[in-house]
Amino acid sequence: MSKGKSLWEMDEIRIATGAMVILGSATALLVVVPYMLLEKIRPPEKLIPYTATQLVGRQSYIANGCVYCHSQQPRDTKQAPDFLRGWGRAPVAADYAFDTPHLLGTMRTGPDLLNIGARQPSSDWHLGHLYQPRAYTPGSTMPSYPYLFNVHKGQAMPDETVVNLPSKWKNEGEVVIAKPEALALVDYLKSLNRTYPVLPAAEAAQEKP
Repeated sequence: MSKGKSLWEMDEIRIATGAMVILGSATALLVVVPYMLLEKIRPPEKLIPYTATQLVGRQSYIANGCVYCHSQQPRDTKQAPDFLRGWGRAPVAADYAFDTPHLLGTMRTGPDLLNIGARQPSSDWHLGHLYQPRAYTPGSTMPSYPYLFNVHKGQAMPDETVVNLPSKWKNEGEVVIAKPEALALVDYLKSLNRTYPVLPAAEAAQEKP
């Protein structure tokens, strides 16, 4: 009985030791090594920190679930035609220097948004697209976000931002006013621009398809 118990205890020690080795190895590979590789990376010269308003918009981006359908990591030309789609070059670690938490995303139900600020710099477009996506992209499956806007009869006040919808989507006598949350979200989207060069000219030429 004592011998059997001793063998059982030895098995427990082996299992616990094996688990600790596996956990330690995984921690080293997934946490320690990446930290050592990335700790000295500095933001690119042309990467601008987010403003206070853009950070508010970033929280709105998270809260409204944009990250579930949009990625922020265009793939390399060897992996996918993201560059040909106009989504921009493959990012490098330094592109995310000011991103906490990172919003890389894995789903591409909608287009990648890492460079949406370069592709679409119009505030009018973004506001209208948030209010009614299908007014700008027929057949879009993106939900609308009417709670980011106020709709009322009459004229807008001088300090209010009116959403300039296409005529087909306007209701006579109504104005759509963007709330501060919508304006902050659009400001954040417009800040997403990682089109600056990060590779020497010779390497960049090789990266292009």
